Amino acid sequence: MTLGACATVPPASDSLDAIGRDYVLLQLTIGEKEEGYIDAYYGPETAMAQAKADAPAATLDSLSARVAWLETRVAPFTDDGKAALTLEERRARFLAAQLVAARTRLRMMRGETLSFADEAEGLFGVRPELPPLESFDPLVDRIEALVPGEGPIWQRLESFRSRFNVPADKVEPVMVAAIAECKRRSGAYIAMPAHENFELALVTDKPWGGYNYYQGKARSKIEINTDLPIRLDRAIDLGCHEGYPGHHVYNALLERELVDERGWPEFAVYPLYSPQSFIAEGSANYGIELAFPGKEALAYNRDVLAPIAGISGEGLDRFLELGDLTGKLRGAQYTIAARFLAGEIDEAAASELLQRYNLVSPERAKQSLRFIKSYRSYIINYGLGLDMVRGYVEAAGPGQDVRWRRMEQLLSMPMLPSDLTVR
Repeated sequence: MTLGACATVPPASDSLDAIGRDYVLLQLTIGEKEEGYIDAYYGPETAMAQAKADAPAATLDSLSARVAWLETRVAPFTDDGKAALTLEERRARFLAAQLVAARTRLRMMRGETLSFADEAEGLFGVRPELPPLESFDPLVDRIEALVPGEGPIWQRLESFRSRFNVPADKVEPVMVAAIAECKRRSGAYIAMPAHENFELALVTDKPWGGYNYYQGKARSKIEINTDLPIRLDRAIDLGCHEGYPGHHVYNALLERELVDERGWPEFAVYPLYSPQSFIAEGSANYGIELAFPGKEALAYNRDVLAPIAGISGEGLDRFLELGDLTGKLRGAQYTIAARFLAGEIDEAAASELLQRYNLVSPERAKQSLRFIKSYRSYIINYGLGLDMVRGYVEAAGPGQDVRWRRMEQLLSMPMLPSDLTVR
């Protein structure tokens, strides 16, 4: 493809459709330069073939120039002064934000070093706070009081939690049951394409716990990593997060509503390092709470999943309570990751801090560090994304019906992190 490197003025007949097509080709070409950059693509094969043909001659500098050209072209379609946006204006803003992320990622690919907060803001559109670790000490002390005994607190927690490890031969039936229930609950509020489906696979040697590989046409491959024992509560978490109403539903709705119904080509490609991931991960995590509000997760784990796993439900309420409390320590991981990625602490020190402030075993700390080394500031999307999506959805009102309606809207249209602050 010849973009026209000398072009400085957008064509008079320019349109978001034309920009969207060029955006797809640009993102796919960047994806040829970095493995894992493209999380999903289900558009025309001709675009992928063109990207593969263009990639050998494309340099990171030329790709950056293409990003800048698209930013110039999309600017006339955005209006940052408006609070209430039409869907077309949301589309333009989405494209502009995704291009900022592409520009930032190319800077990183060229070897530029960014601070953790600058990187996160550039890629995901949100600047995270990095709280001092000592601010988490009161919560750690509170959790420690709930798990009395000798030895480090992570060791005591690990000993207690291990009672709820799902036996290896029961992981698949437990996951199948959990995903089916997540699907049933989500399906009561969100209508999916009739042909939607997923394939489940248990895998090993991955830096993550679960992954959804969206295939297009409302199909996904959901992989669950079994490197470490899977605890009972993770079945619902993974079933909702990777499936319903998480990544599988999100991608299927975008495909149906924006690609198929409106013909917007840019939504057929999903670059991982972009604001889209903030929405995807935050909504997938909030989907767990939405599908299993209050004590419903406890009841389903106790009455259905524990018997399938052959695990006693005794102490399950305390186990889930501790899980909720330790989840509030997620922000400590941002600070630890920022210090580790900046070279202020080495891997051993980072592992010790994760054990102390995330209350995990050395093995789980090692897995967390593996994820951090691979995905860097991406970690903010899970906790900060959850908090912002929760605030946005629950501002709709206290009823499940209105919250599910807002969740469906969030999953079906161009959304940016900044949109989550609009109530």
